Amino acid sequence: MSDPSQSRITTDLTDRVAMVTGAGRGLGRAIAESLAACGAKVACVDIDPDLLADAVGAIGKAGGTAAPFPCDVTDSEGVTSTVGAIVKHFGGLDILVNNAGITRDTLLMRMKDDQWDAVLNINLRGTFLFSRAAVRPLMKSKAGRIVNIASVSGLMGNPGQANYSASKAGVIGLTRTVAKELASRQVTVNAVAPGFIATEMTAKLGDELLEQIRGQVPLGRLGNPQDVADAVLFLASDAGAYISGQVLTVDGGLT
Repeated sequence: MSDPSQSRITTDLTDRVAMVTGAGRGLGRAIAESLAACGAKVACVDIDPDLLADAVGAIGKAGGTAAPFPCDVTDSEGVTSTVGAIVKHFGGLDILVNNAGITRDTLLMRMKDDQWDAVLNINLRGTFLFSRAAVRPLMKSKAGRIVNIASVSGLMGNPGQANYSASKAGVIGLTRTVAKELASRQVTVNAVAPGFIATEMTAKLGDELLEQIRGQVPLGRLGNPQDVADAVLFLASDAGAYISGQVLTVDGGLT
């Protein structure tokens, strides 16, 4: 029998540098705060400088280390320069969390071109651009990690979310491919697929629809941002060192 005292498993991220996109609010902010609470120096990326300032300030007040990096995740040159600025500021990069995402929900027959394009550009193109830009610094790390935020919608589809489901299915395919490409360099690449999580996004659905959703979830409740943050923390830490190319669903048993 193995000796528990010899376990390597830890979520201590002291001296590691993490970058989180969409860190201004919701899931991204919860993820950034959790990584910082475990000792990581966190580069918070968001298009909204005011939200960034608030998130970075909260991390600082809690005793963590963070810095704001405003960026449009669909701007290729901007993404490249942002990653470079983060590496220069913190001296390297160990963890990338691609979280930035939006919804523009409507039935397929009513969906406009710009609704399709906006969701695919931010959710999928943004994940691709940051992953590509971060590859070299992550390969220099002794514990390189990429964690992409997908969705159960990308696994099972969801009426009214053809654009969102397609983008998140793309993120899952991208995750599995990049995991194979970077495995020889000891960089792990995984995805977390949240179910229905209580955020500003789900609050817009209304009480009646939310009650119907709760009835579909075996655990009988919506998740909260910390549920997702804990899954990301696991995959970003030494606890997930031998896990790559996987999709971890955080959905209360929905799928």
